[in-house]
Amino acid sequence: MEMLTGVAMAGAFMAVLGSALAWMLALANKRLYVYEDPRIGEVEEMLPKSNCGACGTAGCRNFAEQVVAGDIIPAKCTVNSPEMNTYIARFLGVALGEMEKQVARLACAGGSHVAWQRASYTGLGTCRAAATVSGGGKACAWGCLGLGDCQVECDFDAISMNKQGLPEVDVDRCTACGDCVDVCPKDLFSLQPVSHKLWVACKSRTDGDTAEAQCQVACTACGKCVMDAAPGLIRLDNNLAVIDYTRNHLASPVAIERCPTGAIVWLDDSRMLKGREAKKIIRIESLPVSANVV
Repeated sequence: MEMLTGVAMAGAFMAVLGSALAWMLALANKRLYVYEDPRIGEVEEMLPKSNCGACGTAGCRNFAEQVVAGDIIPAKCTVNSPEMNTYIARFLGVALGEMEKQVARLACAGGSHVAWQRASYTGLGTCRAAATVSGGGKACAWGCLGLGDCQVECDFDAISMNKQGLPEVDVDRCTACGDCVDVCPKDLFSLQPVSHKLWVACKSRTDGDTAEAQCQVACTACGKCVMDAAPGLIRLDNNLAVIDYTRNHLASPVAIERCPTGAIVWLDDSRMLKGREAKKIIRIESLPVSANVV
């Protein structure tokens, strides 16, 4: 009898305790409730859910929160179709905004047919692995290693490797997510607005003679582009032509015409146009490995 009474009291205590905790949770939920605009979830459903970070936010959910709050424009999502971004703008009753398309650009044109290898690399087939072994075997310490880490990392199939082992970016597919920028051990990729037509396809900082001996299309710091371009548009910095894109409105193909190696180019859609005095590259097969390259 005493045992049954004890059980009953324990049961009653647990019931009272459970009721008290439920009341406390209900009160806490009411006091701590944070309102969330239901439009956030709806906007999130209109986004591509790639969470690529191209918009500069932590992901599609965060983008939805910011666009609903008015802190970011719908057009900032470069992965979404223009039509869907327009729909989001109309849904929220805000302006679509303008966002110039950005694409990944590679600061190297030294494929295997124009750039020498001083050693053959054998090992894990990634650029990052190769770069840890004496820089990867390429004579130019700044050049692309051509093992395709960027192609593997790109979730949008915007990068392909050509026959000479150089990445080629599909401008239409590129979303400027920046994954290729992060993965390249030589820091050769950067995100550029499509209005940046003048481009230096080289990153070598060695002297002109050495650079050309290592790669036929390297910048030799001859200074002809500096002389031919609008004042202040291009300068030489540590043996490399550097473009001041704050003066991009002054850019024209005139600057590339006398470049002897074709290191500075004019970008026309997905093509790289070289100047009239650039040496003609006929070879298509890879150069042999030579330990005697400077």
